Amino acid sequence: MKQLEVQIMGQSYLLGCPEGGDSKLLDAVEKVDTAMCKIRDAGKVKARDRIAVLAALNLAFEVPDLSHAPEPAATPAAQPASAATATGDAPADPRLAQLIARLDQVLTGDGQLL
Repeated sequence: MKQLEVQIMGQSYLLGCPEGGDSKLLDAVEKVDTAMCKIRDAGKVKARDRIAVLAALNLAFEVPDLSHAPEPAATPAAQPASAATATGDAPADPRLAQLIARLDQVLTGDGQLL
């Protein structure tokens, strides 16, 4: 696996990239960087982790509706309690709950995105 050094919101990251996936990864980096910088420049959110979560949610919302495609089965470990809203209720859309759980898992994992 090849490694690429990229810049996201002014910070350097070394990312693993499968052979032949350079262009696709660089496109994804550009989308994430643009989304994060837009949120940061709006001035309402300062913390990088919160900016990353908001950017991820915005990007996920823009993804075409894949409701006709089979969803991967979620394991119990992929559904932490933090996927619930502040009131303790699970989000109405199970895809949103799954996305929040995945974001929590990534952000609390190894800290590579922070």
